[in-house]
Amino acid sequence: MLSRLSGPSRPRTLALSAVPIVALLVVVGVAPLPYAVAQPGLTANVLGDYQGTPVISIKGAPTRETEGQLRMTTILATGPSAEVDFGDVLDGWIRTDRAVLPRDSVYPAGQSDKEIQKHNTDEMVKSQNSAVDAALGQLGRKRDSVDVTLHLADVGGPSAGLLFALGIVDMLDGDGSGGDLTGGRNIAGTGTISADGDVGAVGGVSLKTQAAGRDGATVFLVPEAECADARSELPDGMRLIPVRTLEGAVSSLKALEQGGEVPGC
Repeated sequence: MLSRLSGPSRPRTLALSAVPIVALLVVVGVAPLPYAVAQPGLTANVLGDYQGTPVISIKGAPTRETEGQLRMTTILATGPSAEVDFGDVLDGWIRTDRAVLPRDSVYPAGQSDKEIQKHNTDEMVKSQNSAVDAALGQLGRKRDSVDVTLHLADVGGPSAGLLFALGIVDMLDGDGSGGDLTGGRNIAGTGTISADGDVGAVGGVSLKTQAAGRDGATVFLVPEAECADARSELPDGMRLIPVRTLEGAVSSLKALEQGGEVPGC
C-alpha cells in the first residue's frame, strides 16, 4: 500500500525554496558593492584657458599664437566612499556611456577620501613636471632657461601628461615650420608621460573618446596598448592615432597636417 506523504505540496515546496533566492537578490540589490561607476568627464583645451586662467603659461622664451585645440580628457567616477549597489552596476553594464570598474583600480585601497585626493593631486603634479621635462627635451631646450607653469584645478591623476607636453611643444615650436602642430584641428587624447617622453596607458579610454566627441574633437591620440578599448565606443568620424612616445605623437600630428602617412589603430 502506498501512502501520500504529508507536508507541503510540490508547488508550495517550490515557492518556499525560492524565498531564500529572492531574499538574496534583495540583499544584493541594496548592499554596497566594491565597484566604481564611471562616465565621460570634462575635457579641457590645454592651449586655452580653464576657469579664467591659461592652462599653460611660459616665461623665458617667446611663445606662438596657436590655432586649433589640444583637449585633455577625463572620466567622472563615483567617489571612493560612494555606495554602489547592484542596480548601479547593472545600469553601468547596460549603458555604453557608463563603465563599471573595480574600486581598487580607480582609487588606492585602504585610504581615506582626503588621502586619495592628496594622492591624485600629487600624481597630477608629477605628471605636469614630467610633461615639462619631456616637451623641453623634445625641443632640445634646457629647463633652467624656460619657466613653464601648468594650471588645471579640480582634475587629478597623471593621464593628461601627453596633452600637456604637446601643448608646450605647440606653444614654443608649433610644427617647426611656422604652422600649428594641430593643423587647426580639434584634437583630443590621453596618456601618461615620463620625463623621457614615453607614453603610458591610462584606462577608461572608451569613455574619454565619447567625451572628446561630445566636445567636438575629430582626432584622438591614444596609448598604443589601448587601441582596442578606444575602438569599442568610438564616435562616428573620429580618427584614432596610436602613440608610444611624445616624439611619435609630434611626428604623427605633423604628418596629419601635411597629408603624410599617419599610423592608425
